Amino acid sequence: MLSYKKTYTLPFRFFVPTYIDDFLEKKSIIKCGIKYIKRNLYILLKRQKSLEISNISENHLDILWINLSAPSLGDSLMDLSSRKLLHKKNIDLFTDKKNAHIFSNDVYFSAVYVDIKDVINKKKYDLVIIDSYSSRSVLIKSKIAALVPYVSMYGYFNGPEVNRVLFSFHQMNRLLGYINTEKDINIKAKSSMTISMHDQKLVNGLKLPKEFITIVLGGDWSYRTYNNWCEVIERLFCLDHNIQIALVGSENAKNDEKKIFEKLSSYKLFSFVAKYSFTQTAQILSKSSLVFCCDGGLMHAANSLGVKVIPLLAKLDASMQLTESCKSFPLFDLLDVNNILVEDIIQKYSEAASFDHNHLLS
Repeated sequence: MLSYKKTYTLPFRFFVPTYIDDFLEKKSIIKCGIKYIKRNLYILLKRQKSLEISNISENHLDILWINLSAPSLGDSLMDLSSRKLLHKKNIDLFTDKKNAHIFSNDVYFSAVYVDIKDVINKKKYDLVIIDSYSSRSVLIKSKIAALVPYVSMYGYFNGPEVNRVLFSFHQMNRLLGYINTEKDINIKAKSSMTISMHDQKLVNGLKLPKEFITIVLGGDWSYRTYNNWCEVIERLFCLDHNIQIALVGSENAKNDEKKIFEKLSSYKLFSFVAKYSFTQTAQILSKSSLVFCCDGGLMHAANSLGVKVIPLLAKLDASMQLTESCKSFPLFDLLDVNNILVEDIIQKYSEAASFDHNHLLS
C-alpha cells in the first residue's frame, strides 16, 4: 500500500462508519500525497520519527495525551472518549484553553495543562499520545517531551468524516493490542464527562422541577440551527398542558430565546440561556427527562451523561454522530435541520416518551 493512503485509510481492522468515498470524490490523490509528505517531513525535522511506536504496553504507566487538532467542545469530548480504556494508567491532558474546563474535574485525567511551560520538567512521562500528526501537535510534543516515545490516535488519517467516538475507541483498542472484540468496543463506545461537585450543587440550588424537558437553542452553523422551536413548543403544550420546558444555550441563542418568550409568554417556560457555563448547563441537561437539540457541544454532553435525546442532524447522519449506547432518537436531513418537519419531531417525541431503556440505532 502506498504511504499516502494512510491519509484516508482506517488504522485498525474493525469497521467504523466514515464518508471516505465522499472524501475521495472531492479530494485528489495528489493532494492526499502532498499532505502525507509534509507531515512525514515535519516529523523527521523535529527528530521524532524514531520515537514512534505502535502500541501502549503495561510499562507505560505515566502518559501525556496531547489533544489539539479538534478545537470544538463536541469533537474534544468524542476524540478523548476512549480514555476510559486507560483507567489503570496515570494520564495527564494537554489541550486547548477553550476545552480545558470540560476535563478539569475528570475522573480519568490526573491533571490538565494548556501552557507548555506548566508541563516542561513537571513530570517524567513514559509515553505521549498525540491526537494526530498535525504540525501543531508534533511541535508541542517535541517541546514537552522531546525524547519520549509516542503513539498517535489519528496518525496521518486526515480529511474524511468519521464517527469520532467509534474511531477513538477502536484505535485505542488497537494500541492496547486488541484487548476487546469489535462487538465489545461497539457496546462500550460512548463519550463521557465528569461534573464537579461545585456545579452539581449550583444546579441543585436552582430547584428544578421533578419532571421537565430541555430544548437547546442556537448554534454556530445555520444548517445546524433549528428555527422552528416555537411551533414545536406549541405542539408539545397541546399534547400536555402541564409539561415544563427549560431553554438552554450559549450567547448565540439569545435571539431565539427572545422570540420564543415574545410569542409564547403564556406558556410554562423557564430559561437558562447564556447564564451558566458549559458544564453547568450539561448538569441541567442531566436532570432533564428528555433533551431536544441540534448537533453541537451540548448534544455530545447530553450523550456523555446518558440523557435521552432527540437530536436534529444534518449532513452527518446518526451513524456518524452517535453510538449504540446513546439514548438517542435522531432525525436527519441531508442538507439542513430546518428541512425537518415539526410533525416528525412531535412523532419522534411520542416515540421517545414511550421508551424507558436505551434506543439502539437501527
